[in-house]
Amino acid sequence: MNIALIGGTGFVGSAVLEELLQRGHHVTALAREPAKHAARDGLKVVRTDVLDAAQVADAVRGQDVVISAYNPGWQDPDIYNVYLKGTRAILAGVKRAGTQRLLVVGGAGSLFVAPGVQKVDTPNFPAAWKQGALAARDALNEIREEHTLDWTFLSPAAILEPGPRTGTFRLGGDQLLMNGDAPAKISVADLAVAIVDEIENPRHVRARFTAAY
Repeated sequence: MNIALIGGTGFVGSAVLEELLQRGHHVTALAREPAKHAARDGLKVVRTDVLDAAQVADAVRGQDVVISAYNPGWQDPDIYNVYLKGTRAILAGVKRAGTQRLLVVGGAGSLFVAPGVQKVDTPNFPAAWKQGALAARDALNEIREEHTLDWTFLSPAAILEPGPRTGTFRLGGDQLLMNGDAPAKISVADLAVAIVDEIENPRHVRARFTAAY
């Protein structure tokens, strides 16, 4: 397929890019700094400011799918507002381009740990991640009101870390996946497998899902 990728130099996005290219997809990477991408067979890089819906629309027009692993950076002091601004621009741009399918990678903070309780609202949620997690939760709530696009939202396991690509993991819905009393993990390589699997064989259209060991 022809797939547009946002955030392709980030922790998750770079793993997704590798998985897409290994499976033979043609990737158009949207990047504010194209030089950060090395030349690869099957990869085209387009200079794009994803905070600008018009630029997003121009970059993704004609693509079969858009995958957004957008994150302005955990060190951004205004991450909450910038994250939502970017998400809204991406949604508007994808719709303007006429591309139907969008997969958004969010965080684990919006997963439920008890009835009515999301992880981001628990007392021990790390302060350093909270504003980004709140932004991702609010982005998910806005995306859920989207009735034009065939969207999917993926929340990773609570612990997302470097590691091997095994291709073996379990999927869940809105609840945080656990291993006994401990939050479950997943490698970023296997999260990328879950993302590309969903693109190739959609199972969670207009829904959120999660993946973990």
